[in-house]
Amino acid sequence: MEPLPLRRLDLGWFVRPGTETADGRPRVEPAFGYLVRHGGELVLFDTGIGTADAATDAHYRPRRRPLRAALAAAGAAPEDIALVVNCHLHFDHVGGNPLFPGTPILAQSAELDLVRAGGHTFEELVAFPGARYEELAGEAEVRPGLWIVPTPGHTAGHQSLVVRRPDGTVVLAGQTHASASDFAAARLAETARAEGAVPPLPEPDAWPARLLAFDPRRVLFAHDASVWEPAG
Repeated sequence: MEPLPLRRLDLGWFVRPGTETADGRPRVEPAFGYLVRHGGELVLFDTGIGTADAATDAHYRPRRRPLRAALAAAGAAPEDIALVVNCHLHFDHVGGNPLFPGTPILAQSAELDLVRAGGHTFEELVAFPGARYEELAGEAEVRPGLWIVPTPGHTAGHQSLVVRRPDGTVVLAGQTHASASDFAAARLAETARAEGAVPPLPEPDAWPARLLAFDPRRVLFAHDASVWEPAG
């Protein structure tokens, strides 16, 4: 089976406790990766929920779907992947990284600095034998029509992947926002500001305007099945 040009991978779920949600109630969230066929290569964005310690598992109660199985359902295997991109290096986004010794894995220098400082993630998920991280210090067009854009917030080194396609640009936004609705609210706040709305208004981040400058037709997220699309 030939992989589709863009395929969402179901990599399991976890329960975010009420201490980490806006309304104080626990919420079950999916963990998604994305398989992208671009320029004759397969690119993988995020690799699933990794093995954690007992305390972390008790806190989030994850149910993991093996990355190899998710890729097989999409007609691919780890050996087919030419490039891995992690939006950031927390354990729920890098679980399958050890399947890729020798494969370039793109991450921001700011994110790798957090790993080196300790306590940011489970190091065995990122410092495995054969790990080949390529550090980026900001925005980069890593392949023609394939852009990495820093989107700090959730972590200092968070990044998004912009995919130029004939049918419209797609942004894989990772955990820039908890949901597509949150992204839509941030986008509308930018519109309100540009059209002279009277304060108070939400404080803007610098990067949503950069993502929107690519004129995306779809924005997809790591922990939300909903998709943002422009009005009209």
